[in-house]
Amino acid sequence: MSYSKMAYVYDALMQDAPYDQWENFAIKMIREYGSTVQHMADLGCGTGEITRRLSNKGFRMIGIDYSEDMLAYAQQSTAIAQPIQWFHQDIRELQGFHHNQLDAVISFCDVINYLTTREEIQQVFQHVNHMLKEDGLFLFDIHSLNHIEENLKGQTFAEIYDDISYVWLCQPGENSGEVYHDLTFFVLDDQQYERFDETHHQRTFATQVYEDLLNQAGFDCLNLCYDFNCNRENKPQKSERVFFVCKKNRGS
Repeated sequence: MSYSKMAYVYDALMQDAPYDQWENFAIKMIREYGSTVQHMADLGCGTGEITRRLSNKGFRMIGIDYSEDMLAYAQQSTAIAQPIQWFHQDIRELQGFHHNQLDAVISFCDVINYLTTREEIQQVFQHVNHMLKEDGLFLFDIHSLNHIEENLKGQTFAEIYDDISYVWLCQPGENSGEVYHDLTFFVLDDQQYERFDETHHQRTFATQVYEDLLNQAGFDCLNLCYDFNCNRENKPQKSERVFFVCKKNRGS
């Protein structure tokens, strides 16, 4: 799950990512479904773009990521309203957090799709439940099954910039919703290009699977949103992302 050298080019390649929409979605859901949310964790925070944005909105943030390189980049930023706690941990093995500590937990940019078995998903959901206060919010997104099956599997993507180029192959896995991302990067370093390779394994499941696992872990699923659209009547078959808005059960 580590991004290793990809951390060095991650921000450049994510310049067009919908950070504004992720930020606005989190704030909107907190206002709509949260009570008082002050202390929040960002699982799979990467280089900390969303974490910093929410810190600048006044939330006390914790950023958690498995990649030390990503966290090193995250910690370099000083453009934050208040100190952020950064933790190097695998989200499948979260430790050191007090029970009922947080008001909310978020995990965006398909981080949950790196959990490729039901057992791993269940484990993370249970960790999140442990971290949250009663009625705490859990917000996360996943790739839709349709997006992986129709738009990613078997596809090749490439971009060429002055200082960075990449080739991205999406190889099908054995299971529905499973894909291996084989990435080759060429990064300009002192007038020559350095090549490095990354492989990322993701899998997505039907929304009902996530809902069942959330329920087993002590969550109520309050809403499903599709491509940032939370209109309950609008459930497009061609959506690329599904967002889950969940609340910890009382007494769980």
